Amino acid sequence: MNEKLQQLFSERGPIKTIGVIGMGYVGIPAAALFADAPAFDQVYGFQRDSQSSGYKITMLNAGESPLKGEEPGLDSLIAKVVGEKKFTCTADFSKIAECDAVTLAIQTPFKDPKDLIPDFTPLIDGIRNVGRYLTPGTLVVLESTITPGTTMGMAREILEEESGLVAGEDFGLAHAPERVMVGRLLKNIREHDRIVGGINDVSTERACELYGPVLTKGQLIPMSATAAEVTKTAENTFRDLQIAAVNELALYCEAMGINVYDVRAGVDSLKGEGITRAILWPGAGVGGHCLTKDTYHLERGVSVVAAEPLDYPEGRESLFVLARGINDFMPAHMLKLTKDALARVGKDIRGAKIALLGWAFLNDSDDARNTPAEPFYQAAVAAGAEVRIHDPWVDPKTAPDVPEGAEITHDFDAVLSGADAVVIFAGHKEYRALVPAAVKARCGCSHPVLVDGRNVAEPDAWIAEGFVYKGIGRGDKNGHPLDG
Repeated sequence: MNEKLQQLFSERGPIKTIGVIGMGYVGIPAAALFADAPAFDQVYGFQRDSQSSGYKITMLNAGESPLKGEEPGLDSLIAKVVGEKKFTCTADFSKIAECDAVTLAIQTPFKDPKDLIPDFTPLIDGIRNVGRYLTPGTLVVLESTITPGTTMGMAREILEEESGLVAGEDFGLAHAPERVMVGRLLKNIREHDRIVGGINDVSTERACELYGPVLTKGQLIPMSATAAEVTKTAENTFRDLQIAAVNELALYCEAMGINVYDVRAGVDSLKGEGITRAILWPGAGVGGHCLTKDTYHLERGVSVVAAEPLDYPEGRESLFVLARGINDFMPAHMLKLTKDALARVGKDIRGAKIALLGWAFLNDSDDARNTPAEPFYQAAVAAGAEVRIHDPWVDPKTAPDVPEGAEITHDFDAVLSGADAVVIFAGHKEYRALVPAAVKARCGCSHPVLVDGRNVAEPDAWIAEGFVYKGIGRGDKNGHPLDG
């Protein structure tokens, strides 16, 4: 089968026309970089013309980015490749037949966050669209984060069913997971090493040919498709585990009356050959599309792919799932800090007015997928609080995960007016520049509450202004004397 596929690739020649399915945080920068590479002639960005996301087609074809967070270089790059007529966004999936290579960057969210079962429906639809228009000698690459075994299993089966072709013989198939962080999308794609895993050696080599031209510092790392799937889910699971470790440490420091950031600096200071003490930052919770679900992809992959039963301590919860639970707990802890702070000035959470600052899960970004602010909002409202939401980056019209009855606004004064508590969930630069006296004046009470979930406020300045301060991991300040 390798020989036949190699012959088809040779007859087709170098990759010149590329299709990218899914115009989101991964697909848009990837398509722009492909289009900017001299090795390629034409890139199609495929996007459904739906009510919720069809606007992206018009914006992209006008040379404008639909992503409104700080993304250095992206706006100008999109304008450049559109102006050069090397990139076009379209809802016409029949143009897949013109492509030498097609990548899929489609989200795999949960059907229901309560049952933790991934919803592959959008990805399956995308794969079916590729299969319908697939021609011999095309390379298909999944970039979406998926359960290990998906490329060799579900994706392969659907593509073969729809096309009548055989994967690894008539067309190439690979998994090359994205490794990007919102706020540095272009930099990450260019400079991070690229994991490339084909279902056979020829598919892997062709996928390396696809990604090589967009790399500047990054290197290609070839492996099998399943190993690539495990690599992606494992690296996000490990990051989630590291965050959980420092979040638990923060809770310990609060209980012991010390500053977690002092401890963090001390641990981080130990350096030398063979010493690894990487320690991340605690916070109000973990959000985004990847870390909140990839642990469960990895866990399910064991049962999907395992050739023999898993040998693991009997009766013990998965370390990775336990970590996921700790990070999911942090918004509930933020609510406890809020309640405790209100109680210090004789107020109850019921009837309290809360200014929730930050709906995006990441600072200086408009990405609000799986935001930890959402469970806090739901719990605070259920406890009887009135919660108003401010975020300077998130578009209220397109923001995900907004509960019924909730509104996001850019009107900072309106959110702060009459607030009993100001609760910071995102480390936006706008919140780092807040002036305690000005915030207090807008709140209009003698002892407003400040709950800092991202360590953006200098506690003493707020305490001196009469605020009741509480912060994640700030055991040294959370019991401060009440000024005045």
